[in-house]
Amino acid sequence: MDAYFHNRTHRKIRKEVRAFAEQVVAPLVPQIEASRTVHHALARQIAQQGWLGATIPAEYGGMGAGHLAKSIIIEELARVCGAMGAMVQASQLGVAKIVHYGSDMQKKTWLPRIAEGTCLPTIAVTEPGSGGHVAGMAATAVRDGDDYVLNGTKVYVGNSHVGTLHGVVARTGEGSSGLTAFLVESDRPGLSLGEQRQTLGLHGFSFGELHFHNCRIPATNRLGTEGEGLAVAYSSSVLYGRANLTAVALGIHQAILDETTTFCRQRHRYGHPLHDLPTIKAKLGQLQSRLMTARLAAYHAAYLLDHGTPCDAELMNAKLINVESTIDSARAAMEIHAATGLFTDRPIERYLRDALHLFAPAGTSDIQQLRLAEVALGTARHPWSARWA
Repeated sequence: MDAYFHNRTHRKIRKEVRAFAEQVVAPLVPQIEASRTVHHALARQIAQQGWLGATIPAEYGGMGAGHLAKSIIIEELARVCGAMGAMVQASQLGVAKIVHYGSDMQKKTWLPRIAEGTCLPTIAVTEPGSGGHVAGMAATAVRDGDDYVLNGTKVYVGNSHVGTLHGVVARTGEGSSGLTAFLVESDRPGLSLGEQRQTLGLHGFSFGELHFHNCRIPATNRLGTEGEGLAVAYSSSVLYGRANLTAVALGIHQAILDETTTFCRQRHRYGHPLHDLPTIKAKLGQLQSRLMTARLAAYHAAYLLDHGTPCDAELMNAKLINVESTIDSARAAMEIHAATGLFTDRPIERYLRDALHLFAPAGTSDIQQLRLAEVALGTARHPWSARWA
């Protein structure tokens, strides 16, 4: 499968990221899990490898390697630490809005900094009162001369506590056409962070709250024109968010299989390795099958996106299959480990906790299925991938 989708650059990237993840990230995982808080130093170190620039054109200092390369980077980090895979995927959402909607000056200013790892971008869309209903947001941006003044709260902002440049969508008018996107530096007066709350999984990754109280930003920080905010939010979610979360799930899924097969070789029952038991062997075969199907869906969607082929349905399907199958495989692996899996000296319980975090972002599985039903019925909207591939 890899030979079909991957070229020499992809294989080189995988080798480099895997080595970094195993040598640098893996030793820090116990500390990250114990602290249950964001690891600023590691996030910066990963950013400085240049991997946030996977989809940034070379003219701005990026790798220009494309979406499949980006997926491989995220996958390999998530295989060792789901939180660090999530950190990179969230930063890539921040990249999308500038690549597709940024002015020449905004691209020249921010993309090189992101590519070199001195700037970690985010995207802030969701609000407490609207959730996934983007058009229902209430945060406002009011024009005041050459500035805009922002007020409101954003929640579940990936990289909230390590991000240095937030892509914020706020209301400038009525209805879905009254939303506008802005770039807001993290040190702007009037912008404050909510308390970083402890979570079920993805320890070391922050997805917290941003509070805007009369936060003044220059009009030159606006992304695109007034009224394009909904497009900024949806294009980032559809083209980047679904593919990115797919890659995080894929990395965790691979880790689940690796850990479980190792466990089954090491443990013996009735004088034989655990995997000789028919019920255990059948479960292992199920894990392998799920992972193969999930990887095919993930790589196929990213491959189509890189080649300019409309693939909204494939991106939705990849996210659906990868998240659901990773959660299912995590549960099956816990059953194989039995009571052993309940202790934190083995990583299998962490994989289950981390996998559950991937369900909601960029649309729950229910949302993916509803959109895929529209594809089947021929009522799907114009694909975003046709516009921005």
